[in-house]
Amino acid sequence: MHDVQIRREIVDRVMERRKRLHIFERLEPRATALVVIDMQNTFCAPGAPAEVPASRGICANINRLAASLRERGGKIAWVTHAITASGSKSDWSGFFDVFVADEIRQRTIESMHPTGEGQKIWHDLEPKTEDIFVVKNRYSALISGASQLERILRSRGIENILIAGTKTNVCCESTARDGMMLDFRVAMISDCNAALSDREHLATLETVIQQFGDVLTTNEVLKILH
Repeated sequence: MHDVQIRREIVDRVMERRKRLHIFERLEPRATALVVIDMQNTFCAPGAPAEVPASRGICANINRLAASLRERGGKIAWVTHAITASGSKSDWSGFFDVFVADEIRQRTIESMHPTGEGQKIWHDLEPKTEDIFVVKNRYSALISGASQLERILRSRGIENILIAGTKTNVCCESTARDGMMLDFRVAMISDCNAALSDREHLATLETVIQQFGDVLTTNEVLKILH
């Protein structure tokens, strides 16, 4: 788990602008969803093609927050990333053909096949049958065409989105940004997110708290759930 703290200068900037640090003073559970991004074998398993080692350290907090929110009538959405392909050509060539080396591309695409082992939620997590399960094919689960997540959340009366998962600064941040711009109230759960480095993780938290949502710990969320 990342051991970082938002810098004093960022806190001061937020306080000067909106006169309070946190957006959320209370959370109505039935209007809240915990959206868990990419906590699947492709990203969590040791040696996996897109491994984020720190992701394995956030599972206990995700489980604790999910259980508490579920008990209070909130929703848990498990979002995994899948790629369909024809040979070595994926349905997201703009990423795989540009940002991924040839020797890594095929292994990653195979791991992210919709029916592959890489799609399975990491074994230390505790999803329940009543939870929401969504597959996306872009960084953001809320960008148009990437998944059905927005429609599902709207249909369940969700107004507040708590973001957990990996990577903090890629799929989690992308989903948080789009969530805010779609008028959801968004919070990044700092100890339920993981990146490849402390600096990348912190950069996202400092960006989000200034422009896109709140940043809370698991304990802080549990205190304001009513």
